[in-house]
Amino acid sequence: MLAQAQSDNSPPRDHGGGIDAAVTQYGGTREDWLDLSTGINPVPYPLPELTGADWADLPDKAAQTALIDAARAFWNVPDDAAILAAPGASALIARIPALAPSARVDIPKPTYNEHAAAFASQGWKISGVNPTARVLVHPNNPTGRLWNLEDLTAPLTVIDESFCDVTPDKTLIANAASNGRIVLKSFGKFWGLAGARLGFAIGDPVLIAKLSDLTGPWAVSGPALRVGAMALGDFAWAERTRARLKDDAGRLDALLTSKGATLAGGTTLFRLYEVDDAATWQHRLAQDHVWSRIFPYSRTYLRLGLPAPDRWDQLEAAL
Repeated sequence: MLAQAQSDNSPPRDHGGGIDAAVTQYGGTREDWLDLSTGINPVPYPLPELTGADWADLPDKAAQTALIDAARAFWNVPDDAAILAAPGASALIARIPALAPSARVDIPKPTYNEHAAAFASQGWKISGVNPTARVLVHPNNPTGRLWNLEDLTAPLTVIDESFCDVTPDKTLIANAASNGRIVLKSFGKFWGLAGARLGFAIGDPVLIAKLSDLTGPWAVSGPALRVGAMALGDFAWAERTRARLKDDAGRLDALLTSKGATLAGGTTLFRLYEVDDAATWQHRLAQDHVWSRIFPYSRTYLRLGLPAPDRWDQLEAAL
């Protein structure tokens, strides 16, 4: 597995992606590779025509308001919950630990590792014993586990719904306005536009105001404001996309299980499989320029995203 550099004092920070390193190790060009190591929709939202002003001007208040209004409507955000747009959910994850005095934070494993890294970097102890903060990834990455209202137990509770747009009926957004509550939303994954760097924090108005102070003015670019508002307002596209992702996830399950893998969880944006030796599977797929995701804490977990419609043949050949 290709390792990512990290501080000796921080939890491991491994991620999907890393195609450049895979190219160096296995050859080919970036265009040759099918990157299934992430959970990003391979059929992105169609981009509108951007204007020169989108790129040249400081984002204005009207554009910011349009984005927030679209987010409130799309996610059915309670009226008394506040919304903050930011340059990606990762930027919010890095700042959330500063919202409360450092103590103990419960982050049930296995899960997305940036939460633990962010809290540890600001002096928090990762512990489930008498925590004053809790982070729940809902649905969880990589297992797909869903949480309930009964799990929102800490004075500061962060619900990371980066992958919840494929299952909107499971969202916990109705509880977002409660004291100490923050729900995170990622734009890049479901809409397939990770390069736009757009994410949202929704929740307790006091905490969202503090987060806003930490992010500063003009946090979201003009192009991201325009694209985000348009995409969040396109309910029909979202419904069609959920149906396609469900069908493609079923196709991927049938293909992998026919080769000896066992479905272990995931969402319709990524699937988690149990295999005999995940590192060996990754190596064999990489020889045919298909990049997958394995994890340092499991020798049997293999995670795959979905191929684009015109790239299934490459995966089938590699398998």
